[in-house]
Amino acid sequence: MKKFLTIAGSDSSGGAGIQADLKTAAAHGVYGMSVITALTAQNTTGVFGVSSVSGEFVKAQAKAVFEDIFPDSVKIGMVFSEEIINAAAEILSEYKPPHIVCDTVMVATSGAPLLEKSAERALTERLFPLAEIITPNIPEAEILSGMSISSRSEMEKAGIIISKKFGCSVLVKGGHLSDTADDILFENGEVSEVFGGVHIDNPNTHGTGCTLSSAIACNLALGYSLRDSVKNAKDYVAGAIAYGLDLGKGSGPLNHLYRI
Repeated sequence: MKKFLTIAGSDSSGGAGIQADLKTAAAHGVYGMSVITALTAQNTTGVFGVSSVSGEFVKAQAKAVFEDIFPDSVKIGMVFSEEIINAAAEILSEYKPPHIVCDTVMVATSGAPLLEKSAERALTERLFPLAEIITPNIPEAEILSGMSISSRSEMEKAGIIISKKFGCSVLVKGGHLSDTADDILFENGEVSEVFGGVHIDNPNTHGTGCTLSSAIACNLALGYSLRDSVKNAKDYVAGAIAYGLDLGKGSGPLNHLYRI
């Protein structure tokens, strides 16, 4: 059985973060493991508190995993502080897992910050160089590229900037735009492939970014190419949204196990 490790925060409502990642691993027939970087008090209506884990304990968790059940792929989600980022970077540099997917978790859908301002530089300088692919949404791509994005052409410009700037593959997710749900993959500073998508009439999209990045990592662990991993992951997330699960008073979670 292939093995997957997520380094991310916990979502007490179960729709995003560690909980979404492990459900996604189960849906792909992959053995899931976790390193918890932060606890969040959140539900479908928002994030009400964050308590981060020390960098040393992040390293202790990761070391315990790598020394026993070595993962075939790693997904990095919410890393919150510079201390945690440095700890994760040290472990990943030491053990060198074959695939690393970095979900650029900066701000929750509700607008709550999930990355300390002082940690942005550490994220881009310590973790991005280790990643095979990063997966920013539109607001995150605007931060990383330094430009505003309101159209498909601007997505392309921003993605090229990000890919060249950080030297890794980039998947810019277009779901925040009103006229498209296309995602664009950039490799070596160029557009590699466009994955078409349509907006699904379902407001319950809590945890889509976590789920997509985990699905990409699971597909990479299973031996698929990067392009096929992105395509398979996007199809999986679309199905999980289209299922129409309706839980909670706000933006509810996906049905991660809709195929089972």
